[in-house]
Amino acid sequence: MSGSASVIKDPADFGRVAVLLGGNSAEREISLLSGQAVLEALQRQGVDAYPVDPVDGLFEQFSAVSFDRVWIALHGRGGEDGSMQGLLGLMGVPFTGSGVLGSAVSMDKLRSKQLFVGCGFATPEFLELTSPDDFAAVPAKLGFPVMVKPADEGSSIGLARADDAPSLAAAYQAAAAFDCPVLAEGWVSGPEYTAAILQDRVLPLIRIDAGEGFYDYDAKYFSDQTRYICPCGLAPEVEAEYAALCLNAFRAVGATGWGRVDFMVDEAGQALLLEVNTVPGMTSHSLVPMAAAQAGISFDELVWQILETSCTEAAYARSS
Repeated sequence: MSGSASVIKDPADFGRVAVLLGGNSAEREISLLSGQAVLEALQRQGVDAYPVDPVDGLFEQFSAVSFDRVWIALHGRGGEDGSMQGLLGLMGVPFTGSGVLGSAVSMDKLRSKQLFVGCGFATPEFLELTSPDDFAAVPAKLGFPVMVKPADEGSSIGLARADDAPSLAAAYQAAAAFDCPVLAEGWVSGPEYTAAILQDRVLPLIRIDAGEGFYDYDAKYFSDQTRYICPCGLAPEVEAEYAALCLNAFRAVGATGWGRVDFMVDEAGQALLLEVNTVPGMTSHSLVPMAAAQAGISFDELVWQILETSCTEAAYARSS
């Protein structure tokens, strides 16, 4: 078995597949939508796939049915942060996507940004806010406005723009309620892009236009006002440059298999990395399926190719 994803032709070769969905993170609602879409796509293609929601008792469900591999559609903490990957590894069950290290580092926006800086990648300036005592450093180092976010949440949950000291205090309180480090990030007014990565290949970039607001939870999953431009309109050589940067960042955090890298572009044309997502959404508004469609990959084929990432040599190594 080679280090790259195998090419599976017969659905029976996957064996019995558990689609992990739901969970108990703040992103449960989206995970249920993603997981159901993935489950239906697998079943349409003849894969022996079953839904498994960890809140219903993961061990009980895995004891009742012997699964050969897992398609992880859990978003957020408990599913995307390395804990589920570690558990499945101990159980000896191969799974899709990144392992413990890549999942944990990518989920932690503070540590991943520190890693970006250490690797020489550009990212918006940032500060960790541990208490109101840190507020005075924000205008001094970052200026206003800033983006405030909980470091260990995804799907833009808890994001808020702060334009002054009072709104900074309110944004901090809201983000700190998620019981994780809080990050203040310098505001970037340029366009936002995302790079979907599938089996070590960068799919066509997507430019995100959230209109008058910013790309928050509602804009990401439910708004019909958010526009997704793909092809993204960049010159081919510029898109290739940004794509290479995203793939390098994906590898640097230890991510594998599939995922998404988000970035913005400043007025000088420099790409500023925001974060790496190791279990991106798979809903009707999700970005990876959009990029795949532009590359000529149907949703069903995309789901199949992601399942193939559980059949690599690395996938078996981390589950043994």
